[in-house]
Formats: sequence, structure tokens, C-alpha cells
Amino acid sequence: MQHRIVVLGAGYTGAIAAGRLARRLRPEDVSITLVNAEPDFVERVRLHQLATGQDLKSRPLGEMFAGTGVRLRLARVTGVDVDRRTVAVTGADGTGELEYDTLVYALGSGWSDQGVPGVAEHAHEITSRAGALRLRERLAGLTAGQPVAVVGGGLTGLEAAAEIAEARPDLDVTLVTRGGLGDWLSAKGRDHVRGVLAGLGVTVHEHTDVTAVAAGHVTTADGATVPAAVTVWTTGFAVHPVARATGLEVTGAGRIVVDRSMRSVSHPDVYAVGDAALATGAGDKPLRMSCASGVPTAWQAADAIAARLTGGKLPKVPLRYFNQCVSLGRKEGLIQYVTADDRAVRAALTGRIAAVYKELVCRGAAWGVANPLLVPAPRRRVVRERADAVSPANAPA
Repeated sequence: MQHRIVVLGAGYTGAIAAGRLARRLRPEDVSITLVNAEPDFVERVRLHQLATGQDLKSRPLGEMFAGTGVRLRLARVTGVDVDRRTVAVTGADGTGELEYDTLVYALGSGWSDQGVPGVAEHAHEITSRAGALRLRERLAGLTAGQPVAVVGGGLTGLEAAAEIAEARPDLDVTLVTRGGLGDWLSAKGRDHVRGVLAGLGVTVHEHTDVTAVAAGHVTTADGATVPAAVTVWTTGFAVHPVARATGLEVTGAGRIVVDRSMRSVSHPDVYAVGDAALATGAGDKPLRMSCASGVPTAWQAADAIAARLTGGKLPKVPLRYFNQCVSLGRKEGLIQYVTADDRAVRAALTGRIAAVYKELVCRGAAWGVANPLLVPAPRRRVVRERADAVSPANAPA
């Protein structure tokens, strides 16, 4: 019998985990099914570019996984029964169930309205391809001088505000942030962000909470209003809700609690990667939701699963940060170097060279999905006793 591995979600983390497993294990011993609602791989880190009218390269998942042994199932995940070890899905062919021996949960995150009135009805998001395309259409319909408000001063907000202002210099772009502009960056990084946004004509409202969103404006905590023919909401992410409905141990925010190998602490036949997992890095600090965090967790989970099935050594690669990469339009960027636990240091790369650096990082991330092993390795045989031991009732530590 083949050991059945089911991977939920084909974003960066799920796609990398599935591909890496397929290249580490013999196809005679395992079946690997990758479940995703869309037929194409979405470069989420480029969705602000898509929203401003740029066309992204098509990356069909069927082509990316051709010949790897990974079976692609186009369907939406509607539930996971961790006791029966089944996944409920709905696709073009109707509803169905997938049985698994090992599950990799990589459904990721989407936008969060933070409970602010009017956001769901009047704001746009760029955490999904569909959302970016809706914003693209809305921006294309704006005329010169109309106001656009980007709410949220994190990495997504900075990139969205700069991209919109550069692509549409005729619009009046405003960035509204709860804290200081780039207050987590080094002094050099903050100064660069401030200078680039000023050069693009972006008005910045710092230390400002948005308490409501309406069709033509946003309202702040002090009762003031900021005009907004279009509001882009980038204040944070919310994890996919399926995990919360299972018996998995999750945090209050719905993230699956995992150990160092990305294995669920409550259900050892389940692994979680990317934004869906509460994983810790250097200094036992939780990893933030990002591609920079997610890709290493996918490597860790895939290698741990392969090791447990084949009798190999568990990976002990530390999860750490090196830098934060920010695009500020197509011509400017910021590479903020950080400590292992993600605190900014004085060093930062700015300007055109930083923009090129960020572009190479984005290309490298997409390349890594199709090439999840940097160095080809022989596929290893599953040890049946090990595969039988990887079960809810009797799992090795």
C-alpha cells in the first residue's frame, strides 16, 4: 500500500512542500495529492503589481508539476476530519472526500477587516488574485485627481501605496498608518521610505487609526475623514477558517500549533506550514506571516515527513530571518537587514539596486516552487514499519 500524503493549498508553501516530498520519496511508496481551488500558481508577493495594471506570467500548476508524480486536485477545501483522517472538498465534479495518512495543511491566510465597520462593503484587498483584479478594474476607472487611501503601514501597505502612486501619478494617494511610518525599520530604512513616498506624491497620515470605511472616505479615531474614492485595506491577515473547525490545537487566531518539525502538537499525522502555522524561530519568537517565513517551514515539514517515513535524520535547520525586502514601485526598493529574530539592524540597501534585489527575490521564490530541491537527491524508499508507525495512535517523537 502507498502512504497517502495530501497537501492542502498550492501557494508558495504548499506547492514547495508537495514538490519537495515528490523528489525525496519513491512514487511506488507514496501518493501525493495537492489540493488547490485555482488551476494557476499565484505569485502573491506581486499582487500589488497586478492591481496596478501589470500583467504577471501565467504559471499553470499542471505544467509545474508535470512528471513529478504529484496529483493535482482542483477543488475547494470545505472541512478536515482529523479523527477519520479525511478532507472534504468541492470542485467542478461535485463534492468528495480524500483520505490521508499524512496531511500537510497549507491553506494560508487572506485579508482581515479587523472588525472595522464598512471594510467588507467598501474596501479592496490584494491578498488574492481575485481581489487584485477587482482593484485593478476599479483603479482603471478612476479619473485624474481622485483620491485613493491605502490603510495599513506594513510591508503590504508600503508596496501598494508606492506602486499605485508610481503607476498612476495623476491620482491623489494617501497612506494611513496606525504607527509611525516604517517604525520597525532602521533610521536609514525609514528615511528612504519617507523620501520615496514623498517623491511619488504620497500623503502620509501617521499614528492614525481608521475606525470606519464608507463609499467615499475613511473615518479616523479623532473623527476626521480622509477622502477615498478607493480604499485599499492592508492592516493584516486572517488565517483560513478550516483549521479552527477541526480538533487540531490552534491559537486564538486559528493558527495550528506545531513543533520544530512543523508537526501538529495535538495530531502527529498533520503538519502545518506557512501562515497557517504558529511556528517559532530564533529566540522562540513566533514567525510572522510572510513568504520569508513560509518557505523555510515548507522545507522543514517536507524533510521531516521524508525522514520519518524513511528512517532518516530529522532536520534541525534553524528558522531565522536575514532581511526584509520591500518594493517601492518598479524603480526603488529597500532591503532592510535584520537579526535572526527579525529586528532591524543599521545596514540597509536602498535605491535601484534594492529594487533589482527584490525582483530577483521574487523570481527566485517562483523558481523555487518548480525546483524545491537546490541540489538533486535520490528518492528514498519508505520503510514500511516507519510508515505504519506514523499514525495518530503511535507516532514517534
